[in-house]
Amino acid sequence: MNHTLGIIGSGMLGGAVARLAVDAGLDVALSNSRGPETLRGLAARLGPRARAATPEQVAAAGDWTVVAVPFSALPQLPADALAGKIVIDANNYYQARDGVIPELLTGDLSAGELFQRYVPQARTVKTFSTIYFEHLIALARPAGAPSRSALPLMGDDRDAKESVAALLDRLGYDTVDGGATAQSWRVQEGNPAWVLPYLADPRRPWPQDPGKPAGIKEVRTALEQARCGH
Repeated sequence: MNHTLGIIGSGMLGGAVARLAVDAGLDVALSNSRGPETLRGLAARLGPRARAATPEQVAAAGDWTVVAVPFSALPQLPADALAGKIVIDANNYYQARDGVIPELLTGDLSAGELFQRYVPQARTVKTFSTIYFEHLIALARPAGAPSRSALPLMGDDRDAKESVAALLDRLGYDTVDGGATAQSWRVQEGNPAWVLPYLADPRRPWPQDPGKPAGIKEVRTALEQARCGH
């Protein structure tokens, strides 16, 4: 039986993950807040392995479910349907978009912990949030390739992290265990592991940057250099 990757929030990042998944031979179920009919075009472009659905249908179908939505949309997640499921938290907190959340700004709470509050019974793993969506596609490499990049994983469920690591391996990435969900501040905006390792020239706008590989050692070092409150 083939595995299915569910995606709630099929924008730029969600669409990039979907492309990697289809290329890796996975089935993909796509959803957003506007309804399946708005995703027919994306599903058609991805090919016969992709289908549009509602968030509830995606949650039921996915062996893993990627959530990539603004923080304002977290209250609308189908928490009951995601209970017991492996949920991949691909979200970033942006104050300009998401407003002031004092606990995140002070470092009293990580973005991963806040996300977990909205899906309390899910087995959450944070990843995909540290790389620009175009670089995510461009830098995928087969296992064993010398230029293979790594992505950090954060979470409290060891088995869920191992399952997501296996998924990322299939999609073209090594992984670095960055610790528990409470440590996910290490991959938030402003810290060294956020986007920078995958940029060829940090001075250029991301869409103009071709990206560069960042292996396990580089990503681990970037995580170690993180400072809380950034």
